[in-house]
Amino acid sequence: MAVAHYDDLEFEPNLRNVLEQDSLKWIFVGGKGGVGKTTSSCSLAVQLSKVRESVLLISTDPAHNLSDAFGQKFGKDPTKINGFDNLFAMEIDPTASIQEMMDQNPDGGAMNGMMQDLAFAIPGVDEAMGFAEVMKLVKSMDYSVIVFDTAPTGHTLRFLSFPAVLEKALAKISQFSGRFAPLLSQMSGMMGINSNSEDMFAKLEGMREVIQEVNKQFQDPDKTTFICVCISEFLSLYETERMIQELTSYHIDTHNIIVNQLLFPKKDSTCEHCNVRYKMQQKYLEQIHELYSDFHVVKLPLLTKEVRGAKEIEEFSQKLVEPFIPPQ
Repeated sequence: MAVAHYDDLEFEPNLRNVLEQDSLKWIFVGGKGGVGKTTSSCSLAVQLSKVRESVLLISTDPAHNLSDAFGQKFGKDPTKINGFDNLFAMEIDPTASIQEMMDQNPDGGAMNGMMQDLAFAIPGVDEAMGFAEVMKLVKSMDYSVIVFDTAPTGHTLRFLSFPAVLEKALAKISQFSGRFAPLLSQMSGMMGINSNSEDMFAKLEGMREVIQEVNKQFQDPDKTTFICVCISEFLSLYETERMIQELTSYHIDTHNIIVNQLLFPKKDSTCEHCNVRYKMQQKYLEQIHELYSDFHVVKLPLLTKEVRGAKEIEEFSQKLVEPFIPPQ
């Protein structure tokens, strides 16, 4: 399933391939809820900060976890992470951005309402326009690489399909503006409403151009990759396969999988629960290796403590580049 130009490489069980690919601009980290996406994305961002000039870590999950992970408050503006000179984080809600766009044009009055009704009448376009505002903001920032800590699988796949959704929606709205803008202006004048319809349509057209460019970059394996995070269980493996199939349909490169929370009991362990679970995990781990023989599969252990705080994340991040050796 991996992109062809990776076929001639040895698929080592680490993420060195991501760190060494200097051309990467966008890195998405995603998977089923509760599999350790945030810890993985934070760890990757820390490792990237060692080899890149500047790194931005963005949470697009409405249930943000970056602040909890680093023990530091983040908001919708990039904030430097304590202990790092070139690593920044921000937490944003893509679905809130369309309302902000409307709020920025208060003089539109009824026009804003009409535009909002028009936008919301197209399935998925409210979230897609929020996505566009996010990408417009991010594109204006000067970072070497941007890591997305995404929402659970379903939301992530919708997020990545937004460029196509928005492109169609904005084409319809542009067509609408060409046909009806003069009539709307005339009606607004008759009703005494101060309408900035031209400004609104201009904003939408500008957004369309951003989305076209971003979509092109998302489909370029030199600029974008998606790292799948899972645990060694049936439902997580099923979700990962579904996600990889959809990413492929969107022409988004993916050739790395992180398998979290693996148990490695000692050979003489008498813990029945540990041994049974180990056998189950190994069964699904074998399936992962069979299904994704052309992927870098990174195996990470189940820890006895939470990974919280910059220091612990930095220590844990080393496991992304140095294969974990199970205890004997």
